[in-house]
Formats: sequence, C-alpha cells, structure tokens
Amino acid sequence: GGADMKGGLLVMLYALKAVERSALAERIGYEILINADEEIGSPGSRAALFDAASRAQFACVYEPAMPDGSLAGARKGSGNYSAIFTGRAAHAGREHHLGSNAVVAAAAFAARVDALTGARDGLTVNVAKIDGGGPNNVVPDNAVARFNVRVEKPDDADWFAAELKNIEAQFNARDGIGVHLHGGFGRPPKPMTPQLKAFFEALKKAGVELGLDIGWKATGGVCDGNNIAAAGIPVIDTLGARGGDIHSAQEYVRLDSLEERAKLSALLLLRIAAGDLPNPGAFSDEVETGSSRENATNKNDRATSLSSENANCPAGDETI
Repeated sequence: GGADMKGGLLVMLYALKAVERSALAERIGYEILINADEEIGSPGSRAALFDAASRAQFACVYEPAMPDGSLAGARKGSGNYSAIFTGRAAHAGREHHLGSNAVVAAAAFAARVDALTGARDGLTVNVAKIDGGGPNNVVPDNAVARFNVRVEKPDDADWFAAELKNIEAQFNARDGIGVHLHGGFGRPPKPMTPQLKAFFEALKKAGVELGLDIGWKATGGVCDGNNIAAAGIPVIDTLGARGGDIHSAQEYVRLDSLEERAKLSALLLLRIAAGDLPNPGAFSDEVETGSSRENATNKNDRATSLSSENANCPAGDETI
C-alpha cells in the first residue's frame, strides 16, 4: 500500500497544506473524500462520489502514477459478472443420460463470452474462474462462471450487455440447464474528452515550471476517476506518488516523488486560482440546477476571479 495509495494521501495532504499557506487560498475551495472500498468497485461510496462531484468543477484523484511518472489518460470501463448454472444430477455410470452437466454448460458459456473479445475495438473479456461439481461419479448440477469485461466506449458496454442476454437466453433454452446472470458495469469508460485534454495540458504547463515532463497514456485499468468522470466533471486520477509492483508484497514507492508530486498538485491549484491556467471545469457541459449546485457561483468566483494585483502571483514558497 505504499504507492497505492498511502503515498497518494501524503501527496494530497502536503499539496493542500501548501495551498492553505498561500495568499490565494481563499480563491479556491475544495472537498476531500477518502473511501475504503475502491478496490472492489466502490459499491458503498459510489453515491458519495457522485454527490461530491455535483458540487465540484474538476477533480484530482491520488492513485499512483505509472513507474515512469506518466499519468493515466483515457480509461476503459469495467464490468464484473457471475453466471450461475443449474443442471440435473445423476449417477455418472448408471444414469449418465439422465443428467444435465452444469460444469460443461458453464465452460461452453464461458467460451461463448470469451469469443466476444475483439468484437468491438478494445473490448476484452477475461474468464477468471469456473467453480462447480463434486465427486467424479456424479453429473454436476451446479456451477458458477465469473468474468470481467473491459470496453472503451459507453455504447460498447450496452452492446456487450445485450449480447450477454442473448447468450443467456440460448443456454436457458437447453434441456435441463438454467442460467442466471448477476453483475454489470460498475466503472463506466472515461474517454479523453476536450475538457479532460485541456486539464492535462494545464497540468503539463505546471509541470514545466517544476522541470517535469508530464505525459499521459490510455489504460485498461479503472478507478474512482471513471465514476467521477461519469458524473460530468473532468478528473485526473493518477496524481499520487510514483512507484511500482502495486498489489504485491514487493510494492514500493519512490520517496523523492512524494515532494515532487505534492509540488505539482499545489502549483496546479494555485495557478488555476490565479487565473494563470484555465479552470478545467469552465467548459464542461453540466447544467447547474437547484440545491445540488447551491454554492456553484461562489465557488466559481473563488476559483477564477482575482484582483489584478494577484493575477500573476508567483508560487514561491507556497509550493513546498
């Protein structure tokens, strides 16, 4: 957890400490949300993420950067499914013909789903596990197949869900076999929109001031940034520390990257507050209505409106 994501928490903490020490602190507001269920798809905190996004103009997420320091740009969407199969048990020797093999059905179903890989650009299916059966002399009457799918576009998720339903219906038409699907897409795709591209360009300019060459690339990985983007605001979600071998006993964090990335976030926020960099949310398509945006005007004023005397305020000591 050093890189993913204790290091990110430190980067966020010290970046905000620097912002609070700045004369520009009153010009930008922020809200912090820390959740504990991101690795399992944020089932409990997803609503809180959408709620926080409704009050924000842009978001920064402190997942670890890539080992080379580059950031995740566009992200695929991710869906997790379980297919539960019921069959008909029978003696494997005496009455094999009376049985309906749920494990064989699960394997055939998995092969059909796996064949959808590549049917749309960037669509991949990973059949992760098949469980079922019992003693060798019993035709198995139960099985479960679990699989993950990644897609590049929201339309691809809809297409896959429809194909999956068709396959389910075909298997349910088989004599003695029942199939019940569970799951869906918990992480929608995060495409590289014009708003997000402008956000990355602003970050790159901040990086130049610190002698950093900030780059980004598309990835099949997912995180809370997918859900925040789906809420309608631009988000960069790999602003944490540099490290590697995450999710393993060999996970490491580059200690020098803690200061480096804290400076980067602090400078980004201060430059946006000063008006030296564009507000990433200024060109979003969101519609402000009712109480969900009750402080939007004041926040916009704090984030983007400065007196001329502060318009070119240097970061100086305020960027730790």
